[in-house]
Amino acid sequence: MSAPPSGTSGVRDTATLPKAHLHLHFTGSMRVTTVREMSKAHGLRLPSALGADWPVTFETRDERGWFRFQSLYDVARHCVRGEADMRRIVREAALDDGAEGSRWLELQVDPTSYAPFVGGITPALEIVLDEAAAVSREPGAAQVGVIVAASRMRHELEARTLARLAARYAGEGPGAVVGFGLSNDERRGETEAFAPAFSIARRAGLALVPHAGELLGPDAVERTLTSLGPDRLGHGVRSVEDPRTLDRVVEDGVALEVCPGSNISLGVYDDIDDVPLRRLVDAGATIALGADDPLIFGSRLQAQYEVARLLEFSDAELADLARASLRASRAPGKVRETAYADIDAWLEGDGADDAVGADARNSASA
Repeated sequence: MSAPPSGTSGVRDTATLPKAHLHLHFTGSMRVTTVREMSKAHGLRLPSALGADWPVTFETRDERGWFRFQSLYDVARHCVRGEADMRRIVREAALDDGAEGSRWLELQVDPTSYAPFVGGITPALEIVLDEAAAVSREPGAAQVGVIVAASRMRHELEARTLARLAARYAGEGPGAVVGFGLSNDERRGETEAFAPAFSIARRAGLALVPHAGELLGPDAVERTLTSLGPDRLGHGVRSVEDPRTLDRVVEDGVALEVCPGSNISLGVYDDIDDVPLRRLVDAGATIALGADDPLIFGSRLQAQYEVARLLEFSDAELADLARASLRASRAPGKVRETAYADIDAWLEGDGADDAVGADARNSASA
């Protein structure tokens, strides 16, 4: 990794930069201490990768590396055994993000993973939504909207079921479903097969946010753009490998949820300097930085802004990234307007007075 650019000792604190967090998975949002406590409470054993060897890196250029990552994620998910665990995850994610300057968080969840412990996918989603609404009213917490995500590893008919569920709870503001996604290994499944599910979500007014362009390159991005018509792409970094694809991303106004830390941990890029954040921004792409799975990769959202600083983004450019994350979000208008004003104040200050009181943040809810 490159050394920080000269003069960074006097730069503004990225933890007080108002921002939105648009790429965070439910299980992957957990604190490592939380999964350890859950495993102990439920009499489960954790691998060393979530113990003494945490965090770890993976080589996903072949499927064995992805299998290692997915297996570790599944171990963590199996530690979530009921309503109390689910509520704890939502609450801690909102508080942790709020502590790092997030005014708005879109937390992505596949309710089928937790349905067996709470009586079905509907109660699973309702628990997440209820806790999202509750914690959003607390001082210091990010306000939380929810993205329902289908898995590429499962049948497309299940994706339609989840899209209908998401549509039923679609709304605006904290505690509502604001988007529909498609996650997991993009080398599996046929993207086109999920188009009917995305049509259901589109009719409900949800943001369409499938993963693409991380493990696969520009061709996968093109297929996703054509067949699903997304508003944002989870990752999308490899669109940079074909200028025509990147031009299309920009022209279509599709935002990219770029997660530098996970790109490195998953072996998509060997080094921070290889992450094409500067090239994407210079091409005119809308970028929303995301942490993806802090439980697995060991870094949260603020660390992604620090990566941008390592890539020689100025404070003004970091502010632009924060504004872009809010524009690409489904945050209520008042939340965005207040955050924009506070970003301007962050830039005008020297860092000493950047923090805005929790009462001001929470009064901005719609």
